[in-house]
Amino acid sequence: MALQLSSACYCIGRSGHRRASVAKTTAALNEAQEEKIKLGGSDLKVTRLGIGARTWGDTSFWNHLEWDDRKMKAAKAAFDTSVDSGITFFDTAEIYGSQLSFGTINSETVLGRFIKERKEKDPQVEVAIATKFSALPWRLGRQSVVSALKDSLYRLGLPSVELYHLHWPGIWGNEGYIDGLGDAVEQGLVKAVGVSNYSGKHPRTTWEVLSFQFSFYGFFCACTERRLRDAYERLKKRGIPLATNQVNYSLIYRLPEENGVKATCHELGVTLIAYSPIAQGALTGKYSPENPPTGSRGRIYTPEYLTKLQYLLNRISEIGQKYGKTNTQVVLNWLIAQDNVVPIPGARNAEQAREFAGALGWRLDGEEVEELRSLASCIKPVIGLPVERL
Repeated sequence: MALQLSSACYCIGRSGHRRASVAKTTAALNEAQEEKIKLGGSDLKVTRLGIGARTWGDTSFWNHLEWDDRKMKAAKAAFDTSVDSGITFFDTAEIYGSQLSFGTINSETVLGRFIKERKEKDPQVEVAIATKFSALPWRLGRQSVVSALKDSLYRLGLPSVELYHLHWPGIWGNEGYIDGLGDAVEQGLVKAVGVSNYSGKHPRTTWEVLSFQFSFYGFFCACTERRLRDAYERLKKRGIPLATNQVNYSLIYRLPEENGVKATCHELGVTLIAYSPIAQGALTGKYSPENPPTGSRGRIYTPEYLTKLQYLLNRISEIGQKYGKTNTQVVLNWLIAQDNVVPIPGARNAEQAREFAGALGWRLDGEEVEELRSLASCIKPVIGLPVERL
């Protein structure tokens, strides 16, 4: 759903600054409306790039294990800057920032607060919200999905959301959960539904098998192409399209291309939503072998790995110079250029949100898309975070 501003907004306030601000926002919105994409076989349209709210309230991995007023203000600036730039699609989940994931404040609560504050200033503003159901082992049956969605709506302060995902496949089975998604649509609680982490990833070594069996994230990635088709068919019988599949996907993590998941999404008319689209910052050009990321990311993107990445990063930079774009904007546009992919980078501040918006309104050509894919194929992928297995 596109953000809308009525002509009445031009009359709010008397200062020239206010009128200029609204005019600037309206111009951004007009451009963004040209960049809308329909999600799968649903009627829902969103901007071709969304914003992930995974970090908002989180202290388990992001934000240096702390959350304070300064970070809240930065997140609010990221939200407002995104909206001002015409990006009105936001992705969250009930587990993001929750105590269950060792967070401080639920991301849905934070996002709901931002929406409320924005609407108080601009009543006609509309955003599209995606959130997710956590398929925890003790949640059984279709009613658990509807109940969880109602709790999410309460935290968001909304009567309904645009998109609701099954966050990961259930350990005991998925039929009830998929039925619950259909029930949520029929009850008017959500406009479209999808799945997440239907990635087809399987463990290959003894250690991976063990961690796969016992890790929190491990079991929800034991998903095959068959499960994606089963979800599609089960919803189709009720006349409800499977709109999306949200997976880890970036230029240097192309498992969805390699295991047939992306091709299956294309065949079924399911839009692929890409999380970790800039590989946790590894593709931005910010890091180098001499300046690797710190914390958990430093154990993933090591100086050795970043050394292997330099040639690709240099070529990304060269292409960016041609268009007057940054590395971040190029790699996001690489995903957007594939037409059935919507990247959702996480924005923690206004500067990041503003840079992400620069990935819209232009397009890499086909030769550049394939050149970057070819160069990236020479680099062994690593698992970024949010992880698909521990």
